[in-house]
Amino acid sequence: MAQTPEQKKKEDKFRQLEEILPTPNAYRNAAGAPGHQYWQNRADYDMDIRLDDENQRLYGTETITYFNASPDALTYLWLQLDQNLFDKESDTYKISGSSISESTNGVNFRELQGYYQTFEGGFKIEFVQDAAGKALPYTINKTMMRVDLPTTLLPGKSVVFKVKWWHNINDRMKVGGRSGLEYFAADKNYLYTIAQFFPRMCVYNEVYGWQNKQFLGRGEFTLPFGNYKVRLTVPSDHVVGATGVLQSPEKVLTAEQRRRWAQAQTSLTDPVMIVTQAEAEAAEKGHAQDSKTWTFHAENVRDFAFASSRKFIWDAMAVKFGDRTVMAMSYYPKEGNPLWEKYSTRVVAHTLKVYSRYTFDYPYPIAISVHTDRIGMEYPMICFNGGRPDPDGTYSSATKYGMIGVIIHEVGHNFFPMIVNSDERQWSWMDEGLNTFLQYLTEQEWERDYPSRRGPANLIVDYMKSDQEDLEPIMTNSESVTQFGANAYGKPATGLNILRETIMGRELFDFAFKQYSQRWMFKQPSPADLFRTMEDASAVDLDWFWRGWFYGTDPVDIALEEVKWYQINTSNPSLEKSIAQQKADAAPKNISEIRNASLIPQTVNEADPRMNDFYNSYNPFAVTPADQKQYEAFLARLTPEEKKLLETTDNYYELTFKNVGGLPMPVILEFLYADSSKEVIRIPAEIWRTNSQTVTKVFPTLKQVISVTLDPFLETSDIDTENNYWPPRVQPSRFQLYKQREGGAPNPMKQQQAAQNPAPGSGGQGRE
Repeated sequence: MAQTPEQKKKEDKFRQLEEILPTPNAYRNAAGAPGHQYWQNRADYDMDIRLDDENQRLYGTETITYFNASPDALTYLWLQLDQNLFDKESDTYKISGSSISESTNGVNFRELQGYYQTFEGGFKIEFVQDAAGKALPYTINKTMMRVDLPTTLLPGKSVVFKVKWWHNINDRMKVGGRSGLEYFAADKNYLYTIAQFFPRMCVYNEVYGWQNKQFLGRGEFTLPFGNYKVRLTVPSDHVVGATGVLQSPEKVLTAEQRRRWAQAQTSLTDPVMIVTQAEAEAAEKGHAQDSKTWTFHAENVRDFAFASSRKFIWDAMAVKFGDRTVMAMSYYPKEGNPLWEKYSTRVVAHTLKVYSRYTFDYPYPIAISVHTDRIGMEYPMICFNGGRPDPDGTYSSATKYGMIGVIIHEVGHNFFPMIVNSDERQWSWMDEGLNTFLQYLTEQEWERDYPSRRGPANLIVDYMKSDQEDLEPIMTNSESVTQFGANAYGKPATGLNILRETIMGRELFDFAFKQYSQRWMFKQPSPADLFRTMEDASAVDLDWFWRGWFYGTDPVDIALEEVKWYQINTSNPSLEKSIAQQKADAAPKNISEIRNASLIPQTVNEADPRMNDFYNSYNPFAVTPADQKQYEAFLARLTPEEKKLLETTDNYYELTFKNVGGLPMPVILEFLYADSSKEVIRIPAEIWRTNSQTVTKVFPTLKQVISVTLDPFLETSDIDTENNYWPPRVQPSRFQLYKQREGGAPNPMKQQQAAQNPAPGSGGQGRE
């Protein structure tokens, strides 16, 4: 039955995206670039912050100058109150699911504590005032605060207002959170990694108006750019790292620390210790009662974060970009060593170099990695990263590569979304996916065969195999995604890698991706801006790919369904009848024919030759004069070009492919020939454009084909490789015999040290 137009449209996987993407306009043009009337508002902050180490509390007063560059008149402003996530009445607590498992006959203590919200979290707003100190009316709706303006903020104008607040600092281990404190019971000290700690302006743009979706914990932050002046008052024995450049270092650093800092600014190969481990351990023993104020200035950033502790070791090295020097730095307690001293700052420097090559030169003056217990989180110029060795200083391979990977990832977030400022609250994949893709490239340049967790096409296969009912498209709001890591990180990163390696090629992809990065640095792109730029800068139609990979959930499963082998019939009786005889001689005989040859003593015509006639002596494979005459007549009708084709000895292999999974993808084939040589043939995805279910293609070759492999380099995320071979292959699975499984990641370093330094009384002898 013929398809209806609507059914045909549904099956047309190569139709354009006009009905999905927003219409280009003066703000965002059809090429994917900012339009000639593009605008964005900004917010400058001047803040005084005090860290109360005795009560684990933060106090702050901020003055915000908000600039309205939009064509709209604004009667109110929206601010984010992210700390309200920890309020006892938070929606995050209310909507989180929980259960008691009958199979385990109980719950553990941590789960039980999670049923009770005992932490007194959330902002305590003391006032909101205008520049003259007059109270401004405001309304708090969970994690958002609306400030009503006494007079309309007209286009091109600015408004100044103040907010005073305080809040308790969350313990990440007990309460959770992207930032907070960690307590070290052994030396009774705190390590603070502080972010989302002040009321922050929401983004207002032409896409959503105010982006004031409530913060539920997963969908991250959408923020305007601005300049920051921040004064951080902390205990005098604390060391502080923060977004921005330290002002007046002579007020907070010793002369020796300043000398080391100057040395670090010319050290391009190895970090220089600004605060040594011995100095940090000495500081741990005291608890200063007085305070110091560290002042930081940051220009054109979308946020501010800081870390503070008396436990910090601090090292730094320089990274050159032309005549600019960027300082790569790390802050970590002794509990991070030896891993952090060996790797952290070097990884920061490496990340800046590689990311810059694919996007733009890192524009900020510093990049900091701060050690935490387990979290990884990013902010402009500073990030918090896990990766802690065991107390004896040994560590597993998983700990080492996990630490390097998370530092690359979080430092990389400086590029996406801290500079290319996408809307994280709506589209997590625009920063997490793009950043994970570049993380993979950076890891591979750190160490050959680096064990990357995401990026290559084959690593997303298990997710793509999931039941369709358990999947959402990449283009799903952050809070509605169930398999968040695979959906927001893995699948988009893999998609970009497939574009780079298989669909576009490295040269076209790298040029287009750099165009997107440079077009939208310090601006606020949307998904359509990425999609359109990649096509505009490469002349590659990718609408089918965006539709399938980003807007759909179909997997890739292309099957090599059938292979037929043909050769030209030359009509030359001498050749063709000889070939026919060879086939007849080589053909297998049926069992009855084999047995009859010996078990029938004599046939009738063998006993009486009179029963033979013409056909008993006729040889169908013999060339007759009639055959030769017919062939000569055939040749007389051919042109010279046709005769040349007739003389070829090519083999013709007709391959039929079936799109089982539904998502079109290029067809990559590897032919193995009888002479043991191989040939790789790449067919663009457009082969599916007129029939997205089944296609057939003929491949001529002088050589005889022994086998054909589809997707031989695992570059399309094909979820079923069993149907990728001709002749078919059966791939065995392997099972392991064991007595008892032991939990925890293996730590060969610890095992080796134990073998070399046996415990007293063990004798150090193994059994013979």
